[in-house]
Amino acid sequence: MDSFEFNKIAAAFLVTALVFIGIKELGNAIYSVEKPANSAYKIEGVVEKTTDMNLKIKKEEKLASITPFLASASVEAGAKVFKKCVACHSIDKGGVNKIGPALWGVVNRKVGGIEGFKYSAALKGYGKNWSFEELNGFLHKPMRYIKGTKMGFVGLKKNKDRANVIAYMNSKSDTPLPLK
Repeated sequence: MDSFEFNKIAAAFLVTALVFIGIKELGNAIYSVEKPANSAYKIEGVVEKTTDMNLKIKKEEKLASITPFLASASVEAGAKVFKKCVACHSIDKGGVNKIGPALWGVVNRKVGGIEGFKYSAALKGYGKNWSFEELNGFLHKPMRYIKGTKMGFVGLKKNKDRANVIAYMNSKSDTPLPLK
């Protein structure tokens, strides 16, 4: 094949690509679609702020304190919500570790503190205790709260659900803490 044949083939590909791009641009010019002012899907915890140039910037909201919600938390409701967790965690006294560690007495326990359970490096090195606020943040979005955790749970979005689960987990202890 000589260079002239190659040039004809390359030109054919380029012309075809330009025709497709031209058709696409012509279609966009004829049928313009305006973006809606408000998103059709609301994502909890994300706020859109408008800047001077009318650009929307998404900013993560700071998680509210769990303390006010704990005042009206229900242990019974927490037991119902906790059913999402029983596939991976046991909560009974003397319960065994499953995919996740046993959660008896978890409130105020050191993060990554059960001997013999294989925690992720992120949880081992976290260095804090499971306070009500730490549990609140972790239960909201575990993988975002402690980056590198192996816990694949998406989280509990509602403050009331998290408060109920924390109250339930707190009740599963030899010495439950006052909910304040």
